[in-house]
Amino acid sequence: MEVRYAPDPVRFELMNTAELRESFLVEDLFNPGEITLIYSDIDRAIVGSAVPMGSGLKLEAGDELKAQYFAERRELGIINIGGDGSIVVDDQTYTMVKLDALYIGRGSRNIEFRSNDAGNPASYYIISYPSHAAFPTTHAKIADAEPVTLGSSKECNERTIYKYIHPAGVKSSQLVMGCTLMKEGSVWNTMAPHTHERRSEIYMYFDLADTAAVFHFIGEPQETRHITVRNRQAVLSPSWSIHAGAGTTNYSFVWAMGGENQDFGDMDGISVGNIN
Repeated sequence: MEVRYAPDPVRFELMNTAELRESFLVEDLFNPGEITLIYSDIDRAIVGSAVPMGSGLKLEAGDELKAQYFAERRELGIINIGGDGSIVVDDQTYTMVKLDALYIGRGSRNIEFRSNDAGNPASYYIISYPSHAAFPTTHAKIADAEPVTLGSSKECNERTIYKYIHPAGVKSSQLVMGCTLMKEGSVWNTMAPHTHERRSEIYMYFDLADTAAVFHFIGEPQETRHITVRNRQAVLSPSWSIHAGAGTTNYSFVWAMGGENQDFGDMDGISVGNIN
């Protein structure tokens, strides 16, 4: 498991492009036949992926957690962005089609990822935070989700939002998670931007053509930079940073938050006129 330490806003102002990408961009995800995990000191989040091929992949704790099993003191949110598959949690199997989500509660001992077809494997995106209480493992199917449509063609941000793990949906200790699908012709996300000092956020972009990119903006409102993000890559956003982006085409992204509270509307909005 790779361990990362994020810079503070002062160090951020002095960083070049390579340093920004090394600190905030997670490039090496969704490797066939592997589980990939990155441990960040930003709210002690773990971001990762699992792509099972011919056989299942079992999630292990690793020395970094000093735990008997991965979810001994943690909760997980998982969204499948690939082919059909299933996830085994202890003695229960959950069928996972594309955009299905699964919340796995603290205390779950055995977690195994499977694909139905190695030629079109499931691709599981994983987010985990420390958990102070145990909540039941819950399957959130895309077929049962209630989409929320926002934005306009005039502002190039028509999008559909699916909220999975949140206080009014699947219950968790601190994790909030869902995904956003941009409509064709729309490219802007989270603009006008915001920060939320009480929690951090992680974006993972997917369904982006190999020839396309998203220019993701990061930093304090008066000191922003951009990071070029490709398909199936993630960006870590500390609580002091904005998180917004514009793509060369439409795309989708998974958003996940952890920190002080779970209030989806708890954010500090920033006027575009105050962005530098």
